[in-house]
Amino acid sequence: MNTLFMHCRPGFEGEVCSEISDLAARLNVAGYAKAKPSSACAEFVCSEADGAERLMRGQRFAELIFPRQWARGVFIDLPETDRISVILAHMAEFPVCGSLWLEVLDTNDGKELSNFCKKFEAPLRKALTGAGKLVDDAGKPRLLLTFKSGREVFLGLADAGNSAMWPMGIPRLKFPREAPSRSTLKLEEAWHHFIPRDQWEERLHSDMTGVDLGAAPGGWTWQLVNRGMLVTAIDNGPMAQSLMDTGLVQHLMADGFTFKPRQPVDWMVCDIVEKPARNAAMLDEWVGEGHCREAVVNLKLPMKQRYAEVKRLLERIADGFKARGVKVDIGCKQLYHDREEVTCHLRRHDAKKPKSRG
Repeated sequence: MNTLFMHCRPGFEGEVCSEISDLAARLNVAGYAKAKPSSACAEFVCSEADGAERLMRGQRFAELIFPRQWARGVFIDLPETDRISVILAHMAEFPVCGSLWLEVLDTNDGKELSNFCKKFEAPLRKALTGAGKLVDDAGKPRLLLTFKSGREVFLGLADAGNSAMWPMGIPRLKFPREAPSRSTLKLEEAWHHFIPRDQWEERLHSDMTGVDLGAAPGGWTWQLVNRGMLVTAIDNGPMAQSLMDTGLVQHLMADGFTFKPRQPVDWMVCDIVEKPARNAAMLDEWVGEGHCREAVVNLKLPMKQRYAEVKRLLERIADGFKARGVKVDIGCKQLYHDREEVTCHLRRHDAKKPKSRG
């Protein structure tokens, strides 16, 4: 159980290795990271048997940037037939688990394995339950089986409260046909990731106001309007007429980097394609000066040294708020619906709540 296995977006294996190596250094866990390009996964092999468990115990999964899912465990080879017996034999050293997820990698080969997993899950679940290794208890570890092929699987464990919310870290979100662009799913996924579901009614309600910078045609504006918010959409391009017809959107043809609201708003969201340093500076100004209470902004990534650049920008943002004497929670994640970017969420603690819009 000395290996930490992680899922990621294909092409970002190096970023996962860099990030987890940083974590291991901070927690004084000896080992090495490895990954194959475009494999959609990475491993950290620990020198000590309890190393992977120490990594997971010392880090909140939700605060990692590039991994989509993680588990500690071992790789096992499977025969062509009677795979369940082999899995049960290896489960002898595993604790009783409270849930079971069968996962594949986010690759073409992985997609082909998904049908196998669907057929395999029911008999495996029955066998694990019969052997006393699987019970319905959310307080017990989750058993995660990641199939790299029909003959090789990673048998892993993770705390259900300290791992991905969805199998493989991929949310099952349905594209709303009323939304003017698929980018709307980025903001919906950000809310799922950064805001606990039981806080949505408090932090995403119809008495709130928002600003969408670089809004056209309105994918992110649609999410705010769908929650009943009054939105100021900033973009020189046209907004979808369906959004304008709601009466909840004011469209201003202006530069998103120079616009500032006359009064503070609850939310600022931005998906402008720009150099990440410029978007980071905008975050510092909007949140630091109290123009908004919460913000979701995407930072486009460079071609190389992507983890190093994100780390540097987050440190710069944090230092800026510290210099202002402002307390801000900062979160950052490469979401499933992101591509060459990461999504940042900021929440200011000491800002006064904007006045009700009436």
